[in-house]
Amino acid sequence: MQALMNAPHLAGEIVLVVANRAASAGLEVARQAGIQTHYFPLKPYKDAGKSREAYDRDLAALIRGYAPDLTVLAGWMHILSAGFIEALNGHVINLHPALPGQFAGANAIERAYQAYQRGEITQTGCMVHYVVPEVDAGPVIDYATVPILPDDTLETLTGRIQHAEHRLIVAAVNQALRDND
Repeated sequence: MQALMNAPHLAGEIVLVVANRAASAGLEVARQAGIQTHYFPLKPYKDAGKSREAYDRDLAALIRGYAPDLTVLAGWMHILSAGFIEALNGHVINLHPALPGQFAGANAIERAYQAYQRGEITQTGCMVHYVVPEVDAGPVIDYATVPILPDDTLETLTGRIQHAEHRLIVAAVNQALRDND
């Protein structure tokens, strides 16, 4: 969120920040910058016996109300339905801390670090891709490779991946906005 807000040449304007966790740092950063925010948790839907499809439908309706050209998932940890993606005309992208085709889903950095320790890989990275119903499998907009160093800890590797993500997300948002014109 902060990387997008600080980007000197972002091809668009941030019109809304939504989080499914009340303590999201992105919500606070956006509020301080005067950007509209909305906390949209899944738990009340579950507690009321409502479906994930109902949650996704209502979330998409909330977002559509702001008429965004692009929806960016960065730190969003729920898998969204095909109905959500379709409701936003497929203009949904996701930031994922792994290279294309590797470590889809949660805990990607940890799994990459473990694979390195087993001698299976020497690098990892991050990517931004269009969202499709299959997790972390949509068409890739851009990616960045991050070498895993012999003295890396999980924390140092995570820090370098996050640094790469901050550069990558801005470039990928600009590219996606150009692609959607």
